[in-house]
Amino acid sequence: MKTLWAPWRFEYFEQPRLRDFLSEAARTSDDAAHLVLARRKNSFLIMNRYPYSVGHLISVPYRKVGELKDLGENEIAELFSLVVLGQKLLRTVMKAEGFNIGINVGECAGAGVPDHLHVHIVPRWSGDTNFMPMLTGTRVLSQGLADLYGKLLAASKEIEK
Repeated sequence: MKTLWAPWRFEYFEQPRLRDFLSEAARTSDDAAHLVLARRKNSFLIMNRYPYSVGHLISVPYRKVGELKDLGENEIAELFSLVVLGQKLLRTVMKAEGFNIGINVGECAGAGVPDHLHVHIVPRWSGDTNFMPMLTGTRVLSQGLADLYGKLLAASKEIEK
């Protein structure tokens, strides 16, 4: 029998359950430590540290609200302009062929931080599903976060010139 090791995942289980990593990233000046790729006046784009799929990005308003209706028009426009930037980055760097883009509103809908709305941008490729999740409940991520962060950040600077 073969064993898959993912010791970096243990970080997730050590975190306090109520930790709002989105607010921490909104306030930090150390973007690399929080995997922040781009900042705007009202929102920012961040990599998901515990992704469902490699390249999973999140567009987040600075203002902590739980519902879309609580955002202003400028905040909504900026939030979704970062979704578009996220798609451009993932197409450029990872050659993504498609995307799952979504918002989980409320804890029962799967919102990890239910009172801080955010938009998920998950890259997809034809044939990217495999037998691992079905047979063993295991996801295989093909690229490390630090390596991918560097590539996405470089692409972001190039795209935003």
